[in-house]
Amino acid sequence: MEGAGGGDAGGPPAPPNPEPEEGPAGPDVAFHEDEEIIEVLELNDAEPNPDDLADEMEDVDFADEPEDGEMADEAWETEDEGVEEGTEPHDDSELTYSKHTGSVFCVSLDPKDSALAVTGGEDDKAYIWRISDGETLFECTGHKDSVTCAAFSHDSAMVATGDMSGLLKVWKVEGGQEIWSFEVGDLEWLQWHPCAHVLLAGTADGNTWMWKVPSGECKTFQGPSCPATCGQFLPDGKQAVVGYEDGSVRIWDLKQGNAIHVIKGTDGHTRPLTCVSSNADGSLVLTGSVDCDTKMVNTATGKVVGLFKTESNVSKASRREDGESESNSVESLGFCNVLPLAAVGYLDGTLAIYDISTQTLRHRCQHESGIVHLLWEESSPVVYTCSLDGAVRLWDSRSGKMISEYCGHTEEILDFALNKDASIVVTASGDHKAKVFCVQRPDR
Repeated sequence: MEGAGGGDAGGPPAPPNPEPEEGPAGPDVAFHEDEEIIEVLELNDAEPNPDDLADEMEDVDFADEPEDGEMADEAWETEDEGVEEGTEPHDDSELTYSKHTGSVFCVSLDPKDSALAVTGGEDDKAYIWRISDGETLFECTGHKDSVTCAAFSHDSAMVATGDMSGLLKVWKVEGGQEIWSFEVGDLEWLQWHPCAHVLLAGTADGNTWMWKVPSGECKTFQGPSCPATCGQFLPDGKQAVVGYEDGSVRIWDLKQGNAIHVIKGTDGHTRPLTCVSSNADGSLVLTGSVDCDTKMVNTATGKVVGLFKTESNVSKASRREDGESESNSVESLGFCNVLPLAAVGYLDGTLAIYDISTQTLRHRCQHESGIVHLLWEESSPVVYTCSLDGAVRLWDSRSGKMISEYCGHTEEILDFALNKDASIVVTASGDHKAKVFCVQRPDR
């Protein structure tokens, strides 16, 4: 998971949707013969240089607000082997990590070697452990609420953990030493810069915070007076996109400290934002909301250039036994790196594959329970989903067919991570377990 989503808060009825504004013309993208071209989107092929991005962060003026982290004793523990009960269902996993004593809310893999995982949970604990044998390297001690955010830095040298109360900590992976801590308001999401030791976080008071670690130099970006429900750095590392509970989206210039674009009103959403995701070069951003709409924004102009809707499988007129109407929302979304496709996962269990060049629904892949999170493989048109039924599924976005399914959890999967070569999936679940699955693909 890369951050908490917005709550199901009330809002006015959705206004008529505006026609998508045309983006600038650009290079050709793949089309199919039977599809009408609505617009051509400009995609910049240039990839940012990591060294340049890291240098750029050195030029950012932070306020002089260092916060000294308390040095924690090194916490080394070994994992007791988890024994599966005889009543457990079929388990496809290679390894089960059983050290948490409550729901496991978040998981991240170290990007350098994909050898280590960090998990955070309802037990106010986070653990760094090896995925090969489940051995705990160290426990991230001192949190006072559920750990809902945990992630490795770009170089796998540091790991950040954050709890719901807003206590953030950063640890050196080698040695397990706490090197920085800071306390903010209630935490919504947390993310590392793509190539610098800089953290970005959104809080319930509407602020977005940025720190250099471990110096603690701090900068804040003040949003509206409502939670900053989701956000992420754009790939250039110089800007960030943040979604808010009031349905608005802001694109921030991290060096200057100002909002370059504010998307609100009829261009924004009518309900809280739940997720945002950019394409590989950062030229486009998808925004998802409790209002069930997905919008595509050109980050250079701030214009909405696409609107994706899908008919819910739950009729608006249908009612549950308690008389309440069934709810639906966008829970997760993302761009494919190798084809002009986007995937959107809904709470009603629909995985929708959209063609971004024609803005049409290509496939509807149905799950029996709500989708929690989705991820694309880095270099193929395969998308992974985890859902409330406790399974991970792989889907071929070209055909809309399920490739494979991995089971083993007895409760919902709340987050999952995928290694770079898409051979390992690590899951976090409400059954108090994290699991490691080896992903077998016939074409590998």
